[in-house]
Amino acid sequence: MLTVRTYLGDRYEIVSKIGAGGMSDVYKAKDHILGRFVAIKVLKPEFSEDRSFVSKFRTEAQSAAGLEHPNIVNIYDVGSEEGLHYIVMEYVEGITLKTYIEKKGQLSFKEAVSIAIQVARGIEAAHNKQITHRDIKPQNIIISTEGKVKVTDFGIARAASSNTISSDVMGSVHYSSPEQARNGFVDGRSDIYSLGIVMYEMVTGRVPFDGDTTVAVAIQHLQEEMTPPSVYAKELPISLEKIILKCTQKNPDRRYQTIGELLNDLRKSLAHPDEDFVVIAPLVDNGKTKVISEDELKQIKDRGISSSVESEPVADKSYEAGKNDMPDEEDEEDEDDDDEGLNPKMDKVVTILGIVVAAVILIVIIYLIGSVFGLFRFGGKQENSEPTQTETQTETQTESEEEMIPVLDVYGRTQEEAQQVLEGQGLYMFVVAEQKSDQPQGTIIEQDPVSGSMVPKGTTINVIIAGTQDVDFTNDNENQENVIVQGVTGKSEQDAVSILTNSGLKVAKNYEYSDSVAAGMVISQSPAYGTSVTKDSTVTLVISQGKKSVEVPPVTGMSESKATSKLTSAGLKVEVKKEYSDTVEAGTVIGQSVAGGKLVPADSTITITISLGVEEKSYSFSKTYNAPEDTVSVEYSLVGSDGVTYDSGAMDTSGAITVSASDMECESGTVTITWTIEIIDDEGLSDTTTKTESHAVKFQKQ
Repeated sequence: MLTVRTYLGDRYEIVSKIGAGGMSDVYKAKDHILGRFVAIKVLKPEFSEDRSFVSKFRTEAQSAAGLEHPNIVNIYDVGSEEGLHYIVMEYVEGITLKTYIEKKGQLSFKEAVSIAIQVARGIEAAHNKQITHRDIKPQNIIISTEGKVKVTDFGIARAASSNTISSDVMGSVHYSSPEQARNGFVDGRSDIYSLGIVMYEMVTGRVPFDGDTTVAVAIQHLQEEMTPPSVYAKELPISLEKIILKCTQKNPDRRYQTIGELLNDLRKSLAHPDEDFVVIAPLVDNGKTKVISEDELKQIKDRGISSSVESEPVADKSYEAGKNDMPDEEDEEDEDDDDEGLNPKMDKVVTILGIVVAAVILIVIIYLIGSVFGLFRFGGKQENSEPTQTETQTETQTESEEEMIPVLDVYGRTQEEAQQVLEGQGLYMFVVAEQKSDQPQGTIIEQDPVSGSMVPKGTTINVIIAGTQDVDFTNDNENQENVIVQGVTGKSEQDAVSILTNSGLKVAKNYEYSDSVAAGMVISQSPAYGTSVTKDSTVTLVISQGKKSVEVPPVTGMSESKATSKLTSAGLKVEVKKEYSDTVEAGTVIGQSVAGGKLVPADSTITITISLGVEEKSYSFSKTYNAPEDTVSVEYSLVGSDGVTYDSGAMDTSGAITVSASDMECESGTVTITWTIEIIDDEGLSDTTTKTESHAVKFQKQ
């Protein structure tokens, strides 16, 4: 296991561990050359000595490195160092779809379809390069903090071909296709099945098949029908339910045959959720239940579906499209039993029908061969003769069977408006990219096919919308005009990119630390200022990251001198402030402005707070109290909250008195005053009475 601050390739600094899988651990790291965070997948030590696992690990990198798509986690680098084998990937800040489902329970229709479309786009990019993911599950789908959905972990992806028999069943069993469970032929339709299970879980909050063991779950995938998702999601539109059911057919031939077909239906579902347009091919095996043989069940158990141990291929057996090249003994016995059960008369009828069908097929074959060699004319047209009116009408009818319509112009419309216009024509719209433009953000700036093009109904129109992202387009360099590279050294990164792109050039960026150039400013450029290059050439900029980052050492609890020494040794400046503390000994660091372990630019100032110990406090009080009418004398006292009497007295007076004290050690107290008042009755005789007051008071800090 790698520790924090370990370096790989003298470039990647390990920041923290963020995950683990069956074969590898995943770390967050800082790329000190490009100044960005990355995710690094490191093969576990127990597998590093196994050549087959190392080979599989490298195959993952090689197959996935060529995939560049907004909905796929990109691969940046591959390396080996002192027995460690690692892959450097794009770091995506966010949570897995599994966690998201667990938090929300059930996702809404639109949210589920939106996520499914983005996942399907990523899978489509892989399928276009003949790569099958083989482990599509919510744990391998990340939703970034910006809402972008990305597919990750092509850990068991392999370049697929039409005759490849997989011997790996390493995906999570809850999302594995029946052919994966059987260790049969696996192609892109297996990913479609797994995505169907993921969609099921998004809308219902549960997986369709579950059990105590992986074998039990695998058998359910092979034999049991799933509960329709609408049973758990009452408001689920029929279009999405049918899409899920089509994706998860046990026979691959009854699923979507390409991810593109699935994408078309998902987009149509967004526009017409309650329309029943999904077509699922009918069963062609008379509905017979397929039973797993004892040998197959033993193979499934031996493999241990969810383990990462490579299993042995099944000899002489292919389950592609639900077919068996070599029927087992049990199948043959079933056929014999069926034959023995036939009525003799029915047997004779079947035989006669078979002969008739064979004769008809033979006649058709003879006729076709004869027509090819000109043996059968039957008064037909002569060679090179004009087509008959009937033939012309037939051809015209055939051509017009597929209705062609002109594509309307959606340039300048918002994405929602454009979608409504095209769907009104019976067309679909797909946003292929965003591109910086002077047009309002979110409006259409390009469409393909262009307006006026004649296309069949149901065609998807690709559009580009004005946004904040640049898109690279491949252009023919022949006959392109030359441009002079502008000087951007010393300018901000944003200004430099704007100047160069406005000149018709592309920009690549590298990042370096610099003690003299402020962060975000251009250190250098290549080609240099004044160079003549063709339009669309790339100018590489080196952008300053400012001073190199250093890790702040923890100094809380140290003495002032020791803390100062440690911070300055780390390349940091120190500022000291002091304050009293009832709990920390004088001269000890109470806290620091930047916590230990954080990365900051070198020469940054760290403020440490030093304890002055317990503060010695003293308080004072002074207040005048007016005597009631006819007062002849008074007694008073000032008692602190600590029980000490700080002022008291008695006097003959008819006026006001002042109660005061200083150098008190508490913050509050009580003033008690007893007034003696003279009373004269109706006969002129004199008497006295008393009146006592009590006042809770706060003292002032001296």
